[in-house]
Amino acid sequence: MKILKVAIIGCGNIFPMHAQSIKVVNNATLVAVCDNKEDRVKLKAEQYNCSYYTDYKEMFSKEDIDVVHICLPHFLHAEVSIYAAKLGIHIFTEKPMSIGLSDAQDMIKAAKDNKVTLGVIFQNRYNPGSQLIKKSLESGELGKILSGKMEVTWNRSDEYYSHSDWKGTWEKEGGGVIIDQAIHTMDLLRWFVDSDVDYIEANISNRVHEIIQVEDCAEGIIKYKNGVVTAFHAINYYSYDAPVKIELHCEKGMVKMLGDRGHIKFNDGIELIADNNPEDIFDYGNGAKGYWGTSHTKQIKNFYASISAGLQPDITGDEAIKTQKMVCAIYESGKKRVRIKL
Repeated sequence: MKILKVAIIGCGNIFPMHAQSIKVVNNATLVAVCDNKEDRVKLKAEQYNCSYYTDYKEMFSKEDIDVVHICLPHFLHAEVSIYAAKLGIHIFTEKPMSIGLSDAQDMIKAAKDNKVTLGVIFQNRYNPGSQLIKKSLESGELGKILSGKMEVTWNRSDEYYSHSDWKGTWEKEGGGVIIDQAIHTMDLLRWFVDSDVDYIEANISNRVHEIIQVEDCAEGIIKYKNGVVTAFHAINYYSYDAPVKIELHCEKGMVKMLGDRGHIKFNDGIELIADNNPEDIFDYGNGAKGYWGTSHTKQIKNFYASISAGLQPDITGDEAIKTQKMVCAIYESGKKRVRIKL
């Protein structure tokens, strides 16, 4: 079995979710880390006993890298992914794929042209509640989805934004509550409905924050080509990070997700529930946020197993761009105040 040599670019908050997960993958080893903040990257290199760099191009030229994990600000995802693909390096990037749709398309093309694997993090699909809902929908036992809705009400203060040199900007973050906080829940809802989008009509605004350019509030509808209409509401000026909510009204029952907990109540009274197992714990180290859960590791294991087997991972660039397209359309609709047909 070939042991894949791995590098991580970006040593911020999400770094441990990737670094700790790589440690438990049997066909991967972390050989290098990169960040433009030398004090930060040096500490990570010491912690994981690997090389460090402050320039990713220098790292690629000096290290024999098979896979790179991209944990960078959103606007750098496409640039680094395409550079790595041209060197024949497999890519595993944090969400979102990119800021713009054309960048996401270029990432997919570069990966295919250079015959490398492109994976994108949407780890919440691996949560037990998500898996229960998806399997119940796919089996047909819930019948058709009649309608759906989702809600994300979290807290990101001006102080949170003041600690970053890229968040809260259109140029570097690409948006606010939708592209950064609500994107995971929007991806789940789209994945559950499992249809191409027909049109999107959205409103976006900055209602509370004083130091950001982007939206802290978004609401609207997404009409799918299978006829399902879903509503969404997302804010990041609530007093705390409330559990996300998804509801699907189906022909044969009602689906409710609260946080990671999936609850299905069929019309005949039968109920199914799936939630995270308290004993299913993975230590990502100090500073890892509780709501990130254990599913990063599940998705990362799938990515590496797929590479070894010569298969595509569960969440490829082609799969992730469906959600990217939806997010970009929300912003286009919100900015232009028109319905966007996809």
